[in-house]
Amino acid sequence: MTDGIVNATAAPARHHVVVVGGGFGGIEAVKRLARAPVDVTLVDRRNFHLFQPLTYQVATGALSQGEVAFSLRALFHRAKNVRVMLAEVTGFDLDAREVRLDSVTGGHTPDTLGYDSLIVAGGSTYSYFGHDDWSGIAPEVKSLESALETRSRLLNAFERAELEPDPEARAAQLTFVVVGAGPTGVEMAGQIGEMARDTLRHDFRAIDPRQARIVLVEAGERVLSTFPPSLSAKAKRALAQLGVTTMLSTAVVGIDPDGVTLQRDDNSEYLPARTVIWAAGVRASALAGELASAAGAEQDPVGRVTVESDLTLPGHPEVIALGDMVRVRDGDGEAQQLPGVAPAAIQQGRYAGRLIANRVRGRKTSPFHYRDKGNLATIGRARAVADLHVVRVNGPIAWLLWLGVHIFYLIGFQNRLLVLLRWGFSFVTRGRGAQLITGAEAHRR
Repeated sequence: MTDGIVNATAAPARHHVVVVGGGFGGIEAVKRLARAPVDVTLVDRRNFHLFQPLTYQVATGALSQGEVAFSLRALFHRAKNVRVMLAEVTGFDLDAREVRLDSVTGGHTPDTLGYDSLIVAGGSTYSYFGHDDWSGIAPEVKSLESALETRSRLLNAFERAELEPDPEARAAQLTFVVVGAGPTGVEMAGQIGEMARDTLRHDFRAIDPRQARIVLVEAGERVLSTFPPSLSAKAKRALAQLGVTTMLSTAVVGIDPDGVTLQRDDNSEYLPARTVIWAAGVRASALAGELASAAGAEQDPVGRVTVESDLTLPGHPEVIALGDMVRVRDGDGEAQQLPGVAPAAIQQGRYAGRLIANRVRGRKTSPFHYRDKGNLATIGRARAVADLHVVRVNGPIAWLLWLGVHIFYLIGFQNRLLVLLRWGFSFVTRGRGAQLITGAEAHRR
């Protein structure tokens, strides 16, 4: 002490981790880091985590939006080292270690946010294969907003058919086309079949909803191409039992407000349909391109950025990218595409959090290794297929397994309980609790 002044050394700032994206990978990383000696800022343009595997059930009225979403602030309110920031990430300055931000609230948002370590989990969007103009006609069900719009479109189609005197126009209103026969497309087509055959069959007077035509279009040779051929065949038969017509080896080459143009070999067909839903193909989010541009990293044809075996960006070990927006190098340096499913993102998020926590504590971490636990897809009530590698099952057993897995991965006890009760009620009554037409569709002329 000199002249009454104390010379004190300021405590060093704690390691700051910025996590971009509140999806499966992002929140798992934050959960791990919430117990580490670091400060965490989670940045997302939405204030909630969305359980995307069930958004198609919001689109078909089986669940409400609040049952598949959970507030990010509520999720981490007990983690005192975690801050949630509602903002849009527009780019990265890797040399300055800063994330560029834009406001989504209209309030004051800083232009940049500094970091010591960065985790980017930007996810993916559906690809319209160069026909982005189709998106306004054929919505996807990956986002909550789009799922709600799709629900309104589906229900509005039945309402319009009820008032349509012309038989051909009525048939077009009752024709539903789902593009893409992966898990989302198969599940969506099956749910529309259940709506028409069970839920709505007694609700109308001028039409019989069971006469609805549901068409599932797939450019490949079978539905659920990532499943074994035997399960694909069983899924196709289950779809047929729900009134779904499957058109394989068929490409969609045109979509307009009145229908779709289909092509098989050299033959084309125009199918009048007022409702088209897109579930074909994905591309990495725009953040993958921003990262690749900033680091000079490699991207594949659908925009995925290539990362090292520990999920770090080449030349920038302080930056970790994960989820649907990346390919991961294996031990031989070959870039591998991991399945675009929630378990893969969850495993990567947990690894990313552990990697940073180990670094701060001076520990080493072995390369990331994905553990494939199998595939599940539901077609409808007591109809599902499950490939668990050691065993393959279908029917009620697979359906119960699918229910259990999804309840387990849902965020929040309240959501788990509500969804379980909703599914139980729906199973007994064949009803749906969210048959509401909202938004622009409620006022469309």
